[in-house]
Amino acid sequence: MKRITGSLLALALLVPARADQPPKGFVELFNGTDFTGWKVPEGDNGHWKVVDGVIDYDAKSEAKGFKHLWTTKSYKNFVLRLDWRFKTDQKGYPNKVPILLPDGSSKKDEGGKEIKVDIEDVDSGIYLRGQEDAQINIWMWPCGSGEVWGYRTKKGATQETKASMTPKKHMDKPRGEWNSFEITLKGDRLWVKLNGETVIDNARLEGIPESGPIALQHHGAWNGKTGAWSGPPALIQFKNIYMQELPD
Repeated sequence: MKRITGSLLALALLVPARADQPPKGFVELFNGTDFTGWKVPEGDNGHWKVVDGVIDYDAKSEAKGFKHLWTTKSYKNFVLRLDWRFKTDQKGYPNKVPILLPDGSSKKDEGGKEIKVDIEDVDSGIYLRGQEDAQINIWMWPCGSGEVWGYRTKKGATQETKASMTPKKHMDKPRGEWNSFEITLKGDRLWVKLNGETVIDNARLEGIPESGPIALQHHGAWNGKTGAWSGPPALIQFKNIYMQELPD
């Protein structure tokens, strides 16, 4: 048996051990160290960053135009797994939001008026195949994350479509705790699991491109003069981002 010399042992201790490895059949999209395989928005100025092995965002990107973090590669049919959590180091945006029911409609009072609740809102999401409409929402709304905003709210959407784009149940953990997504896209059909439970089941994303990149969404705008958000900010972290590409 070969002995490990003192110098080799010291070198080994300097190399951080990977706590998480890709599941069988998956490849990692984020290496835990830098943004290899990702396009950081030009002019971002360090607001998308890697901290302690996770992607960290403070929602204050200085990039002009789109501020999302896109993969350099396009994907067609796939299973995407990732972990995310909203940070608690800053306050979110005071917001008044509706209570979405599983059928896609809003909860109303006895007089037929839409019921809204006050929340401290933070917001992000996952864009599929380069299309902002095909966004898996991550937010603080009572219905929970997984909602597909662009399709649920699209003009002319049927009640059936709205229901298919609305989470079947609230599966989010409290802000500050890690959540796990499993997003499956085959053709124009979408399934989303949140923390092990199916929240979107066989929803049709009509018109989605056949292939395109994945994005982690920027949301919100910081007003440096007033020191306040003008919308719900993406105060969020991501880790363990794995992809399994599927055959046609």
